Amino acid sequence: MTTFWIVTAVLAIVVSATLGMALLRGRRPEGDAGDYDLRVYRDQLREIARDAERGVIAPEEAERLRTEVSRRILAADASAGGAASDAGRQPARLGAVAAAVMALALIGGGYGLYLQLGAPGYGDLALADRKAAAEQARETRPTQAAAEQQAGPGTPAADASPDYLDLVTKLRTAVQERPDDLQGQVLLARSEAALGNYVAAYEAQENIVRIKGDEATARDYADLADMMILAAGGYVSPEAERVLEAALTRDPQNGVARYYGGLMWAQTGRPDAAFRLWEPLLRDSAPTDPWVPPIRAQIEEMAYRAGVQNFSLPPLEDGPAQTGPALPGPSAGDMEAAQDMSPEARQEMIRGMVARLSDRLATEGGSPEEWARLIAAYAVLGNEGQAIAIWDDAKEVFAGNDEALETVREGARNAGLVQ
Repeated sequence: MTTFWIVTAVLAIVVSATLGMALLRGRRPEGDAGDYDLRVYRDQLREIARDAERGVIAPEEAERLRTEVSRRILAADASAGGAASDAGRQPARLGAVAAAVMALALIGGGYGLYLQLGAPGYGDLALADRKAAAEQARETRPTQAAAEQQAGPGTPAADASPDYLDLVTKLRTAVQERPDDLQGQVLLARSEAALGNYVAAYEAQENIVRIKGDEATARDYADLADMMILAAGGYVSPEAERVLEAALTRDPQNGVARYYGGLMWAQTGRPDAAFRLWEPLLRDSAPTDPWVPPIRAQIEEMAYRAGVQNFSLPPLEDGPAQTGPALPGPSAGDMEAAQDMSPEARQEMIRGMVARLSDRLATEGGSPEEWARLIAAYAVLGNEGQAIAIWDDAKEVFAGNDEALETVREGARNAGLVQ
């Protein structure tokens, strides 16, 4: 870096000195009005002398003309000398000031611009060297455990009732006694995630993947990676990256895995790779897909850092939907998963989860899929009247949105409420 600063300083001084000398010398005029008059008068004197020799004019007239022209020569010479002296002094002073200002702007401005756009303390790196450095950073980045320790414990859901927390505690005990119970692990993973206990949630999700074995889906792996990344405070660890690769192996179009894969490249110094993953994902996604807002918030910076010219965000238009993260609240499968629990515990657990979802939809609203899920949940509980009431409310909420209404209608159809 010392060599860099020496070379740039010398170049700045040489350029400043060259331009300054040009300003100090100024522009030498090729001639002005006074010089022109002098040349004309001298020509007139020569013409008078020739005419006198040829006898064209009388000697007395020739002498009178010479006297008049000589007088004009003296006046023009005096005027030209004074003007040249004043003009020479004024540009010299202005040139010195201009040279000093220019040198200050060139050296000081260049240094300030480098501090803003450059990277003081770092040497220039070729593209291959930058990629190698990014690859080394990716290979040596912190583990999942280290990231969790740095992120600290998650913040539990503030709206969780004591009764619901008690039910989750009982579920933990039941699952601990039967660790290979797939349905219990499914309920536990959802419950812990709903409470913000992402470490416990992804541990349960790991058990789901373990129990399913080869039958584990891309959605299972994407949910696991999602919980791991949330537990690490948004950081994609090497362990989470391997889970994402497993999800993409099973479904290369999985939106959650594609988003987090791009985030991993962005975090390890490869904005070009992140842009290549996010740009087609953003183009193919629907506006309601959960990864669309974070991509739109970051992709312009990724494009700039990747050297992509003239990139602009596409307008928000409807597109094909992708498979997103698990929706909050119980599904019909969740409630069927509780069949192995004692009847009392099962009913308490399901009612608690359904009540939380119902309260949230009533106060905050939700997606059509969540309304369909709530209808199915009440149907499984045998509360057909409440399921019908939810269906009626959904028709009012989504009036005019045929696509959303059809999604909710499918849930009501599965619940046996409509044909």
